[in-house]
Amino acid sequence: MKFTFFYSVLILCTLSVQGCYSQNNKSVKQSVMDSSTKKKNPVYSNTDSTKVVLADEEWKKILSPEVYNVARQKGTERPYTSAFEHSTEIGTYYCAVCGNALFKSDTKFESGCGWPSFYEPISKGSIIYAKDNTYGMSRTEVMCGRCKSHLGHVFDDGPPPTGLRYCINGVVLDFTKAQEAEKKYNTENNK
Repeated sequence: MKFTFFYSVLILCTLSVQGCYSQNNKSVKQSVMDSSTKKKNPVYSNTDSTKVVLADEEWKKILSPEVYNVARQKGTERPYTSAFEHSTEIGTYYCAVCGNALFKSDTKFESGCGWPSFYEPISKGSIIYAKDNTYGMSRTEVMCGRCKSHLGHVFDDGPPPTGLRYCINGVVLDFTKAQEAEKKYNTENNK
């Protein structure tokens, strides 16, 4: 009886730790995409909404190994390693792979799960969803609506008004402060 109880507790603890993990859990150090990576990425844009479809070989050439692992191989960064987890700056979070706008900072909240969490995407088309039944769990994977890169998962234990928690790998996020984003948007659209 004690033996069964011990293993039941062990299994529950293991599953709770994996709550935000996706399919390819490699220990990956948080790496915010730097401007040199963006420059060699021909599809990166904060204003272009054209769908992006590239072969994995092409993605591998233009993405850092950390971003490629999470975005294209459905990996997961280690919890509590994202520079964005506790950030309270005002601005917009973009897909680090293609530049698609994903979340506004005012939808970000402290969930305690170890990854940046949001209760609502910036628009209906900014995120796409897929069933994920890995690790014996039934979850919903979230991907970028423009390039279909893996971002994380969405759970129904978030705060009002949506009750959702988008648990997102910080390594696949870019962030632009509000004033910088507005200036950049106006510059690009006035060309």
